[in-house]
Amino acid sequence: MRILLTGGAGFIGSALARHLIANTAHEVLVFDKLTYAGNLASLASIDGHPRYHFARADIAEAEDVRRALDGFRPDVVTHLAAESHVDRSIDGPAAFIQTNIVGTFVLLSETLKYWRGLAAAEQATFRFHHISTDEVFGSLGSEGFFNEETPYDPRSPYSASKASSDHLVRAWAHTYGLPTMVTNCSNNYGPYHFPEKLIPLMIIKGLSGEPLPVYGKGDNVRDWLFVDDHVRALTRVFEAGTPGQTYVIGGRSERTNLEVVQRVCDALDRLKPRPDGRSRREQITYVTDRPGHDQRYAIDASKLERELGWRSTVSFEDGIETTVRWYLDNEAWWRPILDGTYTGERLGAAAG
Repeated sequence: MRILLTGGAGFIGSALARHLIANTAHEVLVFDKLTYAGNLASLASIDGHPRYHFARADIAEAEDVRRALDGFRPDVVTHLAAESHVDRSIDGPAAFIQTNIVGTFVLLSETLKYWRGLAAAEQATFRFHHISTDEVFGSLGSEGFFNEETPYDPRSPYSASKASSDHLVRAWAHTYGLPTMVTNCSNNYGPYHFPEKLIPLMIIKGLSGEPLPVYGKGDNVRDWLFVDDHVRALTRVFEAGTPGQTYVIGGRSERTNLEVVQRVCDALDRLKPRPDGRSRREQITYVTDRPGHDQRYAIDASKLERELGWRSTVSFEDGIETTVRWYLDNEAWWRPILDGTYTGERLGAAAG
C-alpha cells in the first residue's frame, strides 16, 4: 500500500516510517512541517530508499495537503502530526489548537475530497487512521483501566486539543462516510525521543551530572509502551482494522514517575558509571508539580490483542536498557538539539 504519514519526522512517526520501510513492502510519503520536534536525522537510515519519500509541508495548509494527496495517491493516511508535550501546552496552548484541531480539520476536509474522487473499489479499501493519546480520558484512581468505551475527560490544553481532533475524525466518519479508525496509546519511549520528554531528559541530565527533577512526590503513574511495539500495533490497525472502530494501545507496564527515573539511573550506572562511583539516584530532586497533573493512566488493550493479534513484546526493563544504550551510542543525534532547539529547561510551570 501507499502510506501518507503525517508527522513522520517526529518520534513515533519516524519509528513507524523506519518500520514500514524495513519490515513491509509499503511505500511511504513522510509529510512533516519540521517544527522543533521534527528531525530528519531520525529518518537518515531510510533516506534514499526507493519506497521512501519526504515532503516538507503543513497539515493546516490545504494546498500542501491537496498536493500530497493528488501527487502520491495514498491508500492510507496515517495521521501522527501533532503538538504533543503537555508542559508546552500549558505555556502556549495556541499552537496546540492550530495544529491538533485546525490541522486535523484541514487534513480531513482535503482527504474527504480525495476519497470521493476515488473509484468505488479504492474507496472501499481506503483508510484514514488517526493516532491519539490516552490522555483524552482524564485521570484514573488507584484501580481500573482505560478502554475503547471510556468517556472523554481531558484535563490539559494538549489532551483537550487531541480530544477535539478525535471527535472531528469520528464526525467525518459518521457524517460523510469517510472510513476512519482511531487509536489511543499510552506513554511511548525509546530511541530518537525528543529530550524534553521524561525518559530522554533524565538520561541526558543523568549523564551530565545535573539534578534529575521529579514532579511532586513522583507518585503519578503511567503505562509505558516501547515505541517499536507501538508502531507494530499501528501497522496492524491500518492493515487489518475495521473502519469506524477505536483501538487502545498499551504496554501493560505501569510505573510511577519516580520508578521510571530510578530505572534510568540504574541503567546508566551499569552502562556508564559516574567517575566517582556513586549512584545517579543521588541526583534525583523533587520540584513543584505540574499544574493539573493527572494521577494515573493505564490501558486495557484486550480488544487489539483479541481482534488483531497484537501483543507488546518489549518489557519495561529491556526497553529502558535499549533506550539508554541508544542515547549513549548516539550523542551525535541529541547533542545538536541541546545546542539549539532545547536546552533542558523546565516547561509548563505556569500557574494553574
